[in-house]
Amino acid sequence: MSRVCYFTGKKPRSGKKIARRGIAKKSGGIGLKTTGITTRRFLPNLQSVKIIENGTVKRVRVAASYLTSGKVVRAPKRTWKKATASPEAQVQSTQSH
Repeated sequence: MSRVCYFTGKKPRSGKKIARRGIAKKSGGIGLKTTGITTRRFLPNLQSVKIIENGTVKRVRVAASYLTSGKVVRAPKRTWKKATASPEAQVQSTQSH
């Protein structure tokens, strides 16, 4: 699953991390000196959410900013129990018919 928001299309963006040394001029130093620049990635805050699409429940990744805006309709929680597929239950059901 890629790091892309299902609704907004937000995805990782590239940027730079700048390492500096020294003391700022306003703090009494002679200024900050850049000692290194490294590329980095800014990842979106994606959350995995169950939604209903075309009548089926689907798990998608959605940006947290989109979730807090209230635009996502989540799938309701299951209130029924899963059907057990034990062989004894199947035998009993076939005999009763």
